[in-house]
Amino acid sequence: MKKIINDPAAVVAESLRGLALAHADLLRVEDDPAVVVRTDAPTGRVAVISGGGSGHEPLHGGFVGPGMLDAAVPGPVFTSPTPDAVQAGITATTGDAGALLIVKNYTGDVLNFETAAELAAADGLDVRSVVIDDDVAVKDSTYTAGRRGVGGTVLLEKIAGAAAARGDSLDAVEALARKVIGQVRSIGVALTPPTVPHAGTPSFELADDEIEFGIGIHGEPGRERLKAEPADALVARMVEAVVSDLPFAEGDRVLLFTNSMGGTPLVELYLAHGIAERLLAEHGIVVERRLVGPYITSLEMQGMSLTLLKIDDELTELWDAPVRTPALRWGS
Repeated sequence: MKKIINDPAAVVAESLRGLALAHADLLRVEDDPAVVVRTDAPTGRVAVISGGGSGHEPLHGGFVGPGMLDAAVPGPVFTSPTPDAVQAGITATTGDAGALLIVKNYTGDVLNFETAAELAAADGLDVRSVVIDDDVAVKDSTYTAGRRGVGGTVLLEKIAGAAAARGDSLDAVEALARKVIGQVRSIGVALTPPTVPHAGTPSFELADDEIEFGIGIHGEPGRERLKAEPADALVARMVEAVVSDLPFAEGDRVLLFTNSMGGTPLVELYLAHGIAERLLAEHGIVVERRLVGPYITSLEMQGMSLTLLKIDDELTELWDAPVRTPALRWGS
């Protein structure tokens, strides 16, 4: 194992210290338990909070800032944060307007965030949870009860954060979040496995001529193991898996998110994105918004995911709204 680390057990804590120093204008990191919080945590409006295991950076801490998340709760690598850490994130950001928790559909995340919401309710706070399950690869897995939450999480955090920023009520922010969850689908593929620092060995094995189709963001298995194939064939396989699931239809307006799993260079990612846009056009699906880059990763895994979100005028307006975070920023 070759990584730029010291003690494998201290990777997350040391990384968070670096994040706080690099982006002190946007966020601070509270210790024991670890929570990433906006420097200007909201008052008088809905707080939007997310989190989960580390190793998927910039998710979630890289999306803390105006127009997106108010707090992110990081767990150990590929491991859910504890309920007390989630509760600390709620306490640091939530007032009378309440909070929305965005939770990826992994058993530990769901249980621990729900427990924290119950503790917050006992303190008199109105805290709601939504669970995102956009992965079309599997109906169930050893890591989840149902479909996994993957690339769509980034889009959900941006849109919910924009709704909260414009002053929407908790009911309205929650309703928009559930709308996004119902209209977003993703599929991922791995060319190589990730190596978790404290494990020191790859999470799984792939032959030089194999890929894992439908991979999860922790390296958990997907639909099938295939022989490697040219980009045209691979992207066509991914587009078909996503388009057929909702299903998306001719005339649909969409946001296309082409994501690197951490180790895929942009030259390959843009190549794949171009193929995906061409194939969607052949389906009569209109790509109106795009995001390309490493936004929800799996350590150094080589691979990619495709996410499609069906959009309308309101979702487009919220996507376009200003955002200023370490990893995502546009507008004034």
